[in-house]
Amino acid sequence: MSSSIETRLIDLKQRIAAAAERSGRQAQSITLVAVTKGRPASDVRVLYDLGVRHFGENRIPEAESKIATLPGDIVWHMIGNLQRRKAAAAVRLFQRIDSVDRAELAEILNRKAKEEGKVLDVLVEVNVSGESSKHGVEPAALPKVMDLALTLPNIRVRGLMTMAPLTDDEKLIRSTFIGLQQLTRSNDLPIASMGMTSDFEIAIEEGATEVRVGSALFE
Repeated sequence: MSSSIETRLIDLKQRIAAAAERSGRQAQSITLVAVTKGRPASDVRVLYDLGVRHFGENRIPEAESKIATLPGDIVWHMIGNLQRRKAAAAVRLFQRIDSVDRAELAEILNRKAKEEGKVLDVLVEVNVSGESSKHGVEPAALPKVMDLALTLPNIRVRGLMTMAPLTDDEKLIRSTFIGLQQLTRSNDLPIASMGMTSDFEIAIEEGATEVRVGSALFE
């Protein structure tokens, strides 16, 4: 299993590098967040030993059991929808919450981070595509959320995140990523987190600074 993960990681890095080159950037400017939800801690360890340091999880109990047994220099990302009742545990466990999708959640995370004595890095999730099935702040409401975040001393907005529609329409996918990049730039933020296994190359071509990939590493 470890050899197959290594082979897939090598292939993934090559694809990331090629997409970065097409966008006039260096591969080193793209952060890979390995999505390891549903995978055993041993798989995380294989990727860690191969140099991966950013990992994404979306279930608190599963993440907690992995974090307890793995190296302390891993950057753990909460990548799924976060319910308010789980906010305290998420703040305690994760270095970054990548799915702040409403002003209320930002306020809750700020309060819980204060209780933990930390400043928590977050990404604001933006529903660029406008799909009713997706979480995220509507683009028109983003300025209000950003203004609020600037008043919250225990969270730090590092960037924006979005998910493209599940479609074969490359034009629609690309327009979603272009929209997030424009919002990221207009808000003077360093991180545009977009792109998964099915579309990360398009995301990089349109300015992604980090991609979240799981299936391409394990299946």
